[in-house]
Formats: sequence, structure tokens, C-alpha cells
Amino acid sequence: MSSPVFEAMFYGSMAEKTDPIPIRDVQPEAFKTLLEYIYTDKVDLGSFELACELCYCAKKYMLPFLVEECTKYLWSDLSPNKACRAYEFAKLFEEPVLMDKCLQIICTKTNEILNEPSWDEVELSTIMTIFEQDELQIDSEIELFVAIERWAKAECNRKSLNPSDAKSSRSVIGNVLSKIRFLTLTPQQFADVPGRSNLLSRDEAFSILMNVASSGSNIPMPEGFSTNPLHRIKPRRPTGLSNGRSQKYNGVIGRHASPAGLSNHWQIFPSTSYSHTSLINSDTDRTDIDSSWLSYPTTIDFNGRKENGSSTSNDNIPTVLVEGGIRDGPKYYCLRSMGQQAEYLNPGVMDCSVTFSVDKNICVIGVQVPTQVACEANQMMRSADGTYTEILYAHLLDSDGSRLTYTHFTTKATAGTLVEIGFNRPVYIQKNKIYRVGVVFNKPGWYPIGDCVQRMTCDTVFFSFGVGNSTDSIRDGLIRSIVFTYHQ
Repeated sequence: MSSPVFEAMFYGSMAEKTDPIPIRDVQPEAFKTLLEYIYTDKVDLGSFELACELCYCAKKYMLPFLVEECTKYLWSDLSPNKACRAYEFAKLFEEPVLMDKCLQIICTKTNEILNEPSWDEVELSTIMTIFEQDELQIDSEIELFVAIERWAKAECNRKSLNPSDAKSSRSVIGNVLSKIRFLTLTPQQFADVPGRSNLLSRDEAFSILMNVASSGSNIPMPEGFSTNPLHRIKPRRPTGLSNGRSQKYNGVIGRHASPAGLSNHWQIFPSTSYSHTSLINSDTDRTDIDSSWLSYPTTIDFNGRKENGSSTSNDNIPTVLVEGGIRDGPKYYCLRSMGQQAEYLNPGVMDCSVTFSVDKNICVIGVQVPTQVACEANQMMRSADGTYTEILYAHLLDSDGSRLTYTHFTTKATAGTLVEIGFNRPVYIQKNKIYRVGVVFNKPGWYPIGDCVQRMTCDTVFFSFGVGNSTDSIRDGLIRSIVFTYHQ
């Protein structure tokens, strides 16, 4: 009842035949905590390590609320000695909001992180990401060089290589040195530290020193090394939302119903927890903007919402269009026509999916699904105002079944309507290729289903649904609309 994965393992067409069923990729403590959460709705996250392991477990078994609990714990427990590891975890399990939070801490606490004992265990790809940043809290590039030199010695020891051997040390660091801005150093700084290190050959050290000493040197920098002469900027924490001008922020926007000015009426929330139409309580809201919650860049137009090429007025819902190329256009909805409808009972967890292809390159933003039907059986689960809490998980897969994007979505819903689910990040879809969009409903109740039209044209884009070797059932009609944008 809690996990569609367990349902498939126990009762699906591919149900496990062994007894007991071995779980080989999860630590016993994390699995025990998962079971406790399923049966009690409570979770005790006693350590950073357990939160990471449990978050993986919750994602595997599709428990979105537990993922959210783990992510919140990781946010609250972030410190310089954990920021790099948390970043690597967030990157591995596609948690962009947590990635941005970690990267902000890394950039604003760089000098502390470089001196942490945990620095020796950081992945090389993470080091590359850090060294590529324009804003770092360091006094000079010497700190970065000393840090990579120390990391190289630790890596050599892990690989049973001689750390004093120049060739071995250089082999383990890849092209990280190309990210260090040597030209920002004085000749004395370079000669005292990098010039004495075995990470640089004599020829490289000489060429760099000549360029550090004279901007007009006729000796070129070593191939692949940075020629950037600009010092890194020391980052500052942003202040907050000021006035009614459009600004660029990340994350998800919620607005009070009050028509007063923007001050004290806008708030950015983690995009994994709220839809961009969420209404919030004016008595409990924070009014500061914390950029550590940022996800992907968005442009916010406070003047209304443009859909299907026409501007419509909606006082409570701002336009959120993602910057960058194809994603800047108006939002379109490929709404599938439905024939005769029936009612289908979701006992607790109900999944649906449908394959589709398009004849033009588009950018998929999200999907629309129906809310519960307005029947007496559902009425008992609604609040006094007729609304209920809809709990959804949605993802987009390519033809190989690899996940391209996803979202965990919770919102107040009204019976007999459509709810729009925005993915954590938009995805560029190529024409004539097959993709699959899936949604898991986690709220018991009756939903409208039926046969949907399999061929649809929206604006000038032709959609084909149920293509390929599809195992879609009548429940694919729960995927009512593909939300997208494109260049005409």
C-alpha cells in the first residue's frame, strides 16, 4: 500500500519467486528504518550517513514523502565537512535543489572545506566542479593548488602509488590543474609553492612563471592551462526580494492571495515539495529569499501567464518560464480527447504511463492528470471546503527506460478538475523518438479513466501516443495532457 515497487515485487507480473527475497543493495539499518516509516509514518534520522542511505532506499521503493524527509534532514545538517559528500550524493540521485544548496556552502565556505580532513575523500569530478567556479571564498589560487596537491597524495596512497613520484601524482589528478588561475599569482607566490611542487614539470613551471612575471611574455602558457587573469570573487549571501521588477531566481514561487505589494507576499520554496501554484499562509511565511534553495534558472513574469500563445490574467499564479533556447517560448498543452469514461478505484497506490513521440523537437515541462471524481465515496476524504491533498510522483523516461526527469508533487486539489505537474527540470525531446511518461497516484479514491485519442495535434506539433512496444492499459488515460514549449 505504501510502495508501488513492493506491490510489483509481490503481486505484479514479474513478482519475485524466492522466499525470502534478498535485498542486496541496501544496508540493514536503512531498510529497518524504511519499514518503520511505512508502518508508523515516523522516521528517526540519527546521522548524515543514515539519511543518505535511507534517501536512496526511499527513491528505489518510490516513497516520495520519505525522500522529502531525508532531503530536509540533509539540508539542516549541512556543514563544511559534509558539503562535498552531500553534493556527490545529490548529484548521483538527481536532487538538484540539494546540489545547489551544497554548492552554495562550498563556494561560501571554500577555505574551510579545503582544510577539512574529509577533503581527501572528495571525488575528482567534484573537485573539477569546485575549481570551475568564478566565486570562491579563497584568498588566492595557492589554496586550491595546495588542496589538490594534498588530495593527490591521498589518492596515490589509495591506489598504492608512490606519492613522491611526479608521474604518479600527475596521473591521478586528471586535468584539474587547467582550472587553476596561475596568472592571478605574484611571481613570489608561484615560486614559493607551485614552482616547488612535483605536480608541475620544470618546463611547465618555467613557462607559467614567465607569464606570471610578465603579461607580454613571448613564451606561451603550457597547453591546456588557464590564461584567465581574473581573481575569483568572494561570494556574498543575497538579501531578498525588493520591489515589483522581474528578477531571476531559482525554485518555486508561492503567492499570498492578498493584493498588496510584493513585500512580505512572495516566497521561494524547494521545488521538490510544492507546485508553482501553491498558496501559502501569511501568518507563518518567511519573507526572506534563501538562494540555497535554488534549482534551475527561471524568469518570473509577475504580470500574468501566457498559455497557448495568448496572455491570460491570473492574479494568483505567476508565469514561470525556464531560460535558455527552446524553453523560452509560450506554454502549450496537448490535451488528449477522451471517449466514454468510467470510474476506477485507487486503493492506495496507482500507477499509469503512456509512450509518445512527436514530429518536432520540443521541451517537455510537465503533465496534467485528473483529480478524483465528485462522488459520495470520495466526499468523506475531503475537507470542509471540498478540497483534498493530492500526492503524486511523475517521471519521464527515454526509450531505454532511463529516467530523464521526475518530480514529487503535493497540492490541494478540487474534484473534477485537472492538476498540472511540473517536472524538476524541463527536458529537450527529439522528434520521432519514443519516450514514456508515468505518474503514480498515492491518494486513495475514485478517478476518471477511459480510452483517449492516440493521435493529437497541438498548435503545429503532432503527438502519437501508445507507440512502440507499449504495454499501456486503459489507465494511460490518466495522463491527460503533455505540457511543453517549442520554437515554431
